[in-house]
Amino acid sequence: MEKVPMTQAGNIRLQEELKHLKTVERPTIIKAIAEAREHGDLSENAEYHAARERQSFIEGRVLELEDKISRAEVIDVSQLSGDVVKFGATVKLADEDTDEEAVYQIVGADESDIKAGRLSVTAPLARGLIGKAVGDVVEVTTPNGSKSYEIIQIQYV
Repeated sequence: MEKVPMTQAGNIRLQEELKHLKTVERPTIIKAIAEAREHGDLSENAEYHAARERQSFIEGRVLELEDKISRAEVIDVSQLSGDVVKFGATVKLADEDTDEEAVYQIVGADESDIKAGRLSVTAPLARGLIGKAVGDVVEVTTPNGSKSYEIIQIQYV
């Protein structure tokens, strides 16, 4: 069984979503199904079919979250240190073409949010950064062509 790396914050978010689905969404959809059943003929009842579809989605998501949480390898970033990029690192980069700077934290796939500066460990840029040090140049192939970034700073916070 393959472990799923994630930060403590990412694990907490998954657990909160699971709790919300079980304690709020499940009971709500059960009531909606019961109400839709009271409207009569189920074969032509759009409310019933929509509620059942929603229930199917919720149950699938619950199973997915339970699986990921059970396989989670929670990594405490505050306990990490070093001079090379690894999971959990916050990396400051400079685009070699435009000199634009960007800061990304390398996190688990379920935690990624590029607008919030959280880059999935499976993303091409993150894979290129792993194992590199300050001053190294990383070349990444993007849909728009090849891009080069210089690592300016590595932090573990």
